[in-house]
Amino acid sequence: MQIDDKLLTKLEGLSALSIDTNKREEVISELSKIVQFVEILNELNLDQETATFTTLDGGTPFREDTPSVNPEIIETILEHAPKSQDGCFVVPKIIE
Repeated sequence: MQIDDKLLTKLEGLSALSIDTNKREEVISELSKIVQFVEILNELNLDQETATFTTLDGGTPFREDTPSVNPEIIETILEHAPKSQDGCFVVPKIIE
């Protein structure tokens, strides 16, 4: 994958960032190095490899995760919220 000015402009829009004109070449260079490294990793043949780390082995030493509904707690939390409606937080709309 080649990083160019067109792709950088697209990434700026997707990330809601703005890159200074004088730093664009430096950013393109750094992103290209990252992509080259990932492409090298993609060349590794890991078909015969097994995962050596997992958080699932041995279970969890913590309590059982059982849901409980306490209306008092919900009311207390919503009292401190800037806006709430029907037992839920009301947040500003960010996606049109």
